[in-house]
Amino acid sequence: MTEATNPAQPKMSARNVNVFYGSTQAIRDVSIDIDMDKVTAFIGPSGCGKSTFLRTLNRMNDTVASARVEGDIRLDGEDIYSAAMDVVQLRARVGMVFQKPNPFPKSIYENVAYGPRIHGLAGSKAEMDVIVERSLKRAGLWDEVSSRLQDSGTALSGGQQQRLCIARAIAVDPEVILMDEPCSALDPIATAKIEELIHELRGKYAIVIVTHNMQQAARVSQRTAFFHLGQLVEYGVTDDIFTAPRMERTKDYITGRYG
Repeated sequence: MTEATNPAQPKMSARNVNVFYGSTQAIRDVSIDIDMDKVTAFIGPSGCGKSTFLRTLNRMNDTVASARVEGDIRLDGEDIYSAAMDVVQLRARVGMVFQKPNPFPKSIYENVAYGPRIHGLAGSKAEMDVIVERSLKRAGLWDEVSSRLQDSGTALSGGQQQRLCIARAIAVDPEVILMDEPCSALDPIATAKIEELIHELRGKYAIVIVTHNMQQAARVSQRTAFFHLGQLVEYGVTDDIFTAPRMERTKDYITGRYG
């Protein structure tokens, strides 16, 4: 069986990844596989490198002048840092949802239609209507906003804004969704809705979530990676990481000895 047809091939793989900001090394020799049918959580104390590493997966670090990424990162076996890689296309395939909801100052409809319009995914207004409705339904927002699609996205509540940002990310039909602390600015009810949404989206997209909330990681993920001081200390089945970690540093973090 060739590698391309191997169902066990990871959606994304990173090997020996190092990230530098100027002369400061933020990530040290990280290797990890991201599977299509599992939610992967990155946990660890603040400043441990989990968000920095997340940003290497769709080249968001390219926007930082001093950043330098070394190592090998692949999407379906394709080197995402090769000169041939179209970064705009890459970010359509590997979408991102940020810590703070950041809807565009446009209507709810236009927030979702923005990406499909840029990438030429709809040939007509009717096709765009279908994409917008489907994306808002997948993001669990359609019932709340269907009668006011022309209202500003910024007029929604924080939790609704974050779900709008998720709808915006999935409107271009990505393969991977990266979520960087997507609930840290939200109240418990909005957080529960986002977690429920992650469960519903699992399997449709490879999902990676950075969270400082260990309970959240335990609830939403099937794989957990523990980062500390820029290193990947341990990566495995979520239940194992939380109940029987192999590494002492993981155990110390899980039991609250530091962090």
